[in-house]
Amino acid sequence: MAALICHLQPTNFHAKGRSVISCTMQQPTQSNIKVIINGAAKEIGRAAVMAVTRARGMEVAGAVDNYYVGEDIGKLCDMEEALEIPIMNDLTMVLGSISQSKATSVVVDFTDPSTVYDNVKQATAFGMRSIVYVPRIELDTVAALSAFCDKASMGCLVAPTLSIGSILLQQAAITASFHYNNVEIVESRPTARELPSQDATQIANNLSNLGQLYNREDISTDVVARGQVLGEDGVRVHSMVLPGLPSGTTVYFSGPGEVLTLKHEITDVQSLMPGLIMSIRKVVRLKNLVYGLEKLL
Repeated sequence: MAALICHLQPTNFHAKGRSVISCTMQQPTQSNIKVIINGAAKEIGRAAVMAVTRARGMEVAGAVDNYYVGEDIGKLCDMEEALEIPIMNDLTMVLGSISQSKATSVVVDFTDPSTVYDNVKQATAFGMRSIVYVPRIELDTVAALSAFCDKASMGCLVAPTLSIGSILLQQAAITASFHYNNVEIVESRPTARELPSQDATQIANNLSNLGQLYNREDISTDVVARGQVLGEDGVRVHSMVLPGLPSGTTVYFSGPGEVLTLKHEITDVQSLMPGLIMSIRKVVRLKNLVYGLEKLL
């Protein structure tokens, strides 16, 4: 609520003792959103620390990880000045300390599928929203978290991807799927972990859920070299792994006499930071769990 501030000001009138009252409306100072990074020592955690530090309206208030405990997170991120925020390995202690300030707070979770549920429960208990970016999180865990957040009327974002470009690719693929009957997904990754990737799997699932039947002329799944079919609608995913390749996803559609190619590549973890900063700003308004960053675009 704005405050009315009034004070006396002398005038230029010749009459002695003459003064006027000047009043102005002073808007209340809005405190920054306090952000706790859980998994702060990871590459994406360090990138998040720097992104939050540079963003307007928010600040890093806590750093949690099992590695580099006690080290200043600013120094670990090679920042010019220390943030005077040591890495702690006790999430409950960090949440309890920050909750005393009564400020709006958000916990960003980069940890592990096995710890996500307990982490979000703890954050909610301290009145804090959560953003979860944990690849391979089970849908059963998401459902349980959704029920918990509904009961607590507390916001949470579970984001299979934080890349806005990846979401735009998904949306373009959905639009194209209504006009083409043949589709294949080819992804490139520098390492062989988590294949098919979360991005490729989500695109395939999105296309399969539209009720279309693709690749009718070649629907057999017997030939291993033809890739993995996800769902029951003939959407194949091919994973190409070579050291040095950027993480990329390409969706090929074809129709009579034409081929449509949709492609997105990630060359650096910094590509996830605009989506993260937007998520932090929007999750504070939520009172339930939202699955997918695209719901907030």
